[in-house]
Amino acid sequence: MLTLHTKLAQADRVDGELVLAYDQREKCRLRARLADGEEVGVFMVRGSVLRDGDLLTGEDGRVIRVRAALEPTYTVHCASADILTRCAFHLGNRHTQTQIGAGFLRIRVDAVLKEMVEGLGARVEQEMAAFEPEAGAYAGAGHSHGADSLLAPVPLRQKIHRPSDSAGL
Repeated sequence: MLTLHTKLAQADRVDGELVLAYDQREKCRLRARLADGEEVGVFMVRGSVLRDGDLLTGEDGRVIRVRAALEPTYTVHCASADILTRCAFHLGNRHTQTQIGAGFLRIRVDAVLKEMVEGLGARVEQEMAAFEPEAGAYAGAGHSHGADSLLAPVPLRQKIHRPSDSAGL
C-alpha cells in the first residue's frame, strides 16, 4: 500500500489523484483509494486539514494531488451584504464550519441551519459542491509555502502536562 506522509509545496509532475470529502480530509489517519483504485494510507498531524490541490508524497517519490469531492451542501445567497453578514455571524455563533465565497456562504446540509438562515432573509440552494470551510482563527498557516513538510513530524521536545503537575500549587 502506498503511504503518503509529506506535503509538497510544488511538484514538476503529478502521478495520481486522491478525491476526498471534507470529513476525510480532516482525519489524521486515513485509508483510501486513489482515482485509479490503488489503496493508500495518509498520515497527518492531528488537527491539520488537506485542501483541494495539496500535493502529497511518500517513500516511493510519487506525487499525489488531493481533490475535494463533490458532496451535499447548502449554498446561502443573500440580497444584501448586511443579511449575508448576519447569516455568517449566526452560523459562526453556532460553531458551524462555513465556506465563505464571493457573495455566498456554504455549509453542510442541516435542516435546522437552513431554516435559521432563511429566517434571516437568505435564499438557500442544496447542491453538490466541493466543501472548503474556513480554517478558523487558531488553525495556523494552513498551506505550506516553504520547503516540503512532513504531515506528521516527530517533535524534538514536547512538554506533557499531567493532572499531577498542578498538585503542589
